[in-house]
This record gives sequence, structure tokens and C-alpha cells, in this order.
Amino acid sequence: MNTLKTLLYFSIFKYPLTREEIYKFSPLDSKETLNKELSLLLQKKVIYKFESFYTTINDIALINRRIEGNRMAKDIMPKAFKVAKFIAKFPYVRGVSLSGALSKGYHDDAGDIDFFIFTKPNRLWVARTLLVLYKKVLLLNSKKYFCVNYFVGTNNLKIHEQNRFTATELVTLIPVAGQDAFKSFVKENDWANDYFPNKSPFDFSKIEACKKTWLSLLIQSILNTKIGDLLDDFFRKITLKKWHAKFGHAMQKDDFKIAMKSTKNVSKHHPQNFQKKVIDLLNEKYNAIRKQHNLDLHPEHA
Repeated sequence: MNTLKTLLYFSIFKYPLTREEIYKFSPLDSKETLNKELSLLLQKKVIYKFESFYTTINDIALINRRIEGNRMAKDIMPKAFKVAKFIAKFPYVRGVSLSGALSKGYHDDAGDIDFFIFTKPNRLWVARTLLVLYKKVLLLNSKKYFCVNYFVGTNNLKIHEQNRFTATELVTLIPVAGQDAFKSFVKENDWANDYFPNKSPFDFSKIEACKKTWLSLLIQSILNTKIGDLLDDFFRKITLKKWHAKFGHAMQKDDFKIAMKSTKNVSKHHPQNFQKKVIDLLNEKYNAIRKQHNLDLHPEHA
């Protein structure tokens, strides 16, 4: 029952879907199968339809919430693109994409703008530190329009946590700058197609180049040396030490390694461990459906 799985996943975010969106975010073999499953689920009152939207929650207010969130996302998108292009000018940044709620077309007053950033190999922690310093000093540590919480080096593009959550995040990225890096990233993570074979392919033609300022070029020329190697290692070690002191006590060791991954060419800063929370909530919803409607849904893994 892939239609129901898709609706349950987006219900975690209180986000109703259209018929076309359900099809895109599922591995359904045809729209005929989709129509049959929707009819059955509506008949059994497992799901509800309001206007052109489907949801597992019987609340029409969710439709208004989504419409308003879509409007706000459209309004803030030019600013998000502008910031992404600015990030692309920083030293060693090889590509920038929009991620998070905004990449799904939703934004609200409590939301921020998330960025997924590609860097030159072995200079990830230099690039990250410069961006974080900019945020802390010039933006007074505000992350509302500058949330840089996921970095990958272009020599380490494969996402190892392969599940419904990461697949959804991957296929909804909005690439802004760094065409070559993003193309390679999509190719390395073709496993996401198993989750969403009906999703439209990315349009690579509109991805801009990462144009560097003279200051970025100067910094790179200075740090394309042994000094840069030492700095990169130093920044990784002090950041990881800080994260262990701040978040280590609140997470299991294995969870910390995923949510706060800090390898030479990967940096994640997800102290809420949202990935695990979402998958756990989704499996709870599967269990509730099994008990209430006698529909067996295979559990997801984190």
C-alpha cells in the first residue's frame, strides 16, 4: 500500500498531497494503481480528501496551512537563491543546493533556509568554518536565512544512510550553484530512484557556476598548501570536541555518529537527530494503521 505510506510520511509534517505528488513520491507502477488505492483508502476512511488534496488527518485546516506555506515559500525563494549564490562565492565551496522544508515548497514564520553544500576534498572544514564565522560575526549567529548544517566533499558524495527520509531529502534538493558537483552527487546516489522512480529528473541546465571573489581566490591560494591541511584537521577536531561536549550526553554513541557526522569530508549538524525521529514516528503510524485498519505496512529503517 505505497499510496498510504507516502501520505503517512508527509502527515508527519502536516503536509497534504495532491494525486500527482503522491505518485511522484511513491514507487507505484502506474497511475491506475494509484487511483485504485486512493479509492479503497477513501472508502475505508483511512484517508480524507479536501479539494484536490489527500491526507490521513481529517482536518481541513491543514489545506489552508499548506496553501499559505506554499505562498510564503514562493515569496522567500528569491532571497534563498541570492544567499545560495553568495555562499557559492566562499573559498572551497563547489556547489550549493536548497534543502529542508523550503525545497519541498513550504515555508512559515518559524522556518529557516537550509543549505546543502559541496566542498573541495580535504578543505570541507576550512569552508565550513569560514561560513560559520560569517554567520556568527556578521549575522549575529542568526540561522534563519543562513542554516549551513550539511556539507559533503566532492570525493565523498554517496549518502550512506539510505532510507525514506534521506531519499526524500535527496530528490527534493534544489540545486543553485555547482553543476558538476551536483551531477556527480545525483549519479552517486541513484539508489534514491528505488524509492521514487516516478520523480521528475533534475534540470541541470539552470545551475550556475561557483564564481569566486578575489578574496576567496586569495584565501585559496594561501591555503592550497600544508597550512591548509593542518587548518582543516584543526577545525574538524575542535568542532567535534565542542559538539561532543554540547550534545554527546543527549545521544547514544551510534546516533551521535549519524546526526553529528564529522569525518574528513562529511559534516552534519543535526543535534535533534531529526532523521531518526521521523522514521520512528513513521513506524508508529504504521503500527497504528495495522491495529485500526488491519493494513500491514512493512516498517522503515533509519
